[in-house]
Amino acid sequence: MKTLRFTIDFKQIVLILSLLVLVFTFTSCAKKITFLNSSLVPAARGEVAVKKDKNKNYDIELQLSYLAEPNRLQPAKKTYVVWMVSDESDIPINLGQVIGTSKLNVKFETVSSSKPKRIFITAEDDASTQYPGNMMVLETNNF
Repeated sequence: MKTLRFTIDFKQIVLILSLLVLVFTFTSCAKKITFLNSSLVPAARGEVAVKKDKNKNYDIELQLSYLAEPNRLQPAKKTYVVWMVSDESDIPINLGQVIGTSKLNVKFETVSSSKPKRIFITAEDDASTQYPGNMMVLETNNF
């Protein structure tokens, strides 16, 4: 009889540990947001993954596909720039330049100390511009 009770207690412990691992796994995953479709580059698709790291910074990773070369836009531009609006300020922050590949797939990664509220991509003539232009390529809803 004692052996049977030990087996039941052991199964309960294993079940509880399994549930804890499962809950931890889901809470540590990155939040993924899909970009809205673009009228400027209709084929462009992408998603943003945001994850808080151990230093309480936000890892931001973009996966983009079918992003046409900026010189093919009308009017032609030189580069794409990623912008972030944070919880702290509604002023867009230039996160950097998107550099594509010949297969039209792009991966962009950066880190921010501020929590992103919205991320968007514009076509620009200068990657170091301080203010976004009016050629919005992709954007997310508010996180």
